[in-house]
Amino acid sequence: MKKTLLSWMLIGAMGVSSAAYAQSDYPTLSELNQRLQSVASNSAASLTSLTKTAGGKDIWALKIGTGELDQKPAIAVVGGVEGYHLLSVELAVQFAEKLLASHADALETTTFYIFPNMSPDAYEQYSAGLKYERRGNATQVDHDRDGYISENGYTDLNADGFISMMRVTDPMGEYILSDEDDRVLVKADRAKGEAGMYSLYPESKDDDQDGKFAEDLEEGIAFNKSLTYKFPVFEPLAGDMPVTQLESRALLDYLFEQWNIFAFVTFSPANNLSAPLKYNAGNANKRVVTSILEKDQAINAMVSDLYKETVTQEAFQQDNQGTDGDFFQWAYFHFARLSFSTPGYWTPEFSKDKTNAEANFLAWADSLGRTDVFVPWTEIQHPDFPGKKVEVGGIKPFVRSNPPYEKVEEIAAQHTDFILKLAAMQPKLEIHNLKTEPLGNGLTRVSLDLFNNSALPTHSEMGERSRWLRKIRIDMGADADQIISGNKIELMDSLGAYEKASFSWIINGSGNITVKAGATHTGFTSTTVKL
Repeated sequence: MKKTLLSWMLIGAMGVSSAAYAQSDYPTLSELNQRLQSVASNSAASLTSLTKTAGGKDIWALKIGTGELDQKPAIAVVGGVEGYHLLSVELAVQFAEKLLASHADALETTTFYIFPNMSPDAYEQYSAGLKYERRGNATQVDHDRDGYISENGYTDLNADGFISMMRVTDPMGEYILSDEDDRVLVKADRAKGEAGMYSLYPESKDDDQDGKFAEDLEEGIAFNKSLTYKFPVFEPLAGDMPVTQLESRALLDYLFEQWNIFAFVTFSPANNLSAPLKYNAGNANKRVVTSILEKDQAINAMVSDLYKETVTQEAFQQDNQGTDGDFFQWAYFHFARLSFSTPGYWTPEFSKDKTNAEANFLAWADSLGRTDVFVPWTEIQHPDFPGKKVEVGGIKPFVRSNPPYEKVEEIAAQHTDFILKLAAMQPKLEIHNLKTEPLGNGLTRVSLDLFNNSALPTHSEMGERSRWLRKIRIDMGADADQIISGNKIELMDSLGAYEKASFSWIINGSGNITVKAGATHTGFTSTTVKL
């Protein structure tokens, strides 16, 4: 019997799995590039570098499909929007590999645009000598605006190769030990009379002696914090203005030419798949819309059900539904497409007694015998805290966001199945009930129904409201002077799920004419009429 991802987790199997790639850890950028080149050797795939980052790394766009690729409905799959989210890159790449290896039939009806890694500068930190969860690219930025660049970053105080946290004994601090796990610190609840015991900082020194720690990192702008929707002005890692980076500009320039994309699947910390977004009438009716629209909420809920049927893992505390300046929300609110996002992996809910996410993670890791996820709190001598007890420790970087590599293939297989099911739901226009009625004197009435044979509408409600998506166009092939009644070109704002629209013309003449209907993101259909 095939084991589910959750059963593997609970069993704690750490041995060799059936992974498609004989490696035990997440690949380096060089290894990823080799795999992408291998994918691109398939005749149904093409690989393009959209630009190079400030660090000289390629931003790849992989287009997969057959026939007229840009004239068929498409799904865009995006990974690496956060540099520390290694799994997201692997899910995007393995989706491309599995698509070409086993699902050629899907390429006949759908085009797939895959952007496997939008943060290669940050991704590379996982393979560096000093590991920390990096978000920013290689652009030089003065984050604390003191006139000096990257002069106060992280410091490996315990020389273990990881950047974790440091806790300082401090009666004026905000943190206390968690009742659920004394390895974890939580904020003291002043309303309950709890007094703080510790101050908590990233592992670092105050190199510029301004009283702050790790506030001017050796990294630049974070892709997933620099998009236009709710751009977080004056926040670190966001930049001075949105879309200023080579990679963000190149991606958006590329997307704005792809009119055929009807949906996005982004692998990111945001999650509207296991926990769909909720409609808020007040926020939806503001001049600047900040709530998913009502019809789109219903679509999100339906696709969420599909996701939960396909992906077996259940998440613990599924409450991250987007952050300011992120890509997932941009794709919906500013690009007006259906936009879905999932981390792809969560720590399972291990115990009902654990309400703190870190305590839950550690209890789960302990149950599997994993000793590689936590740095024990160890006292050090810190030059900026003379006479105070300073300890370095905490959960290691990367381990909460990324499963052990041997688990990735099963996760990727389930998410490949989900994306293919979503593709099968794409808008599908059909012409039905075609009738021709001779009216005498060389005149013929032509009537038909245009039917959307899909559970998805042709346009998101946001797309209708923004008027950004192209409308459905119905072209009557007769010459304009032959059309006595009806329009040579009809435009429709949208066609709902399993909805039809009726059209009628009176045409003068004889012979064959063609009626064509559709848009690039819905696909086209046509029929020949004999007058």
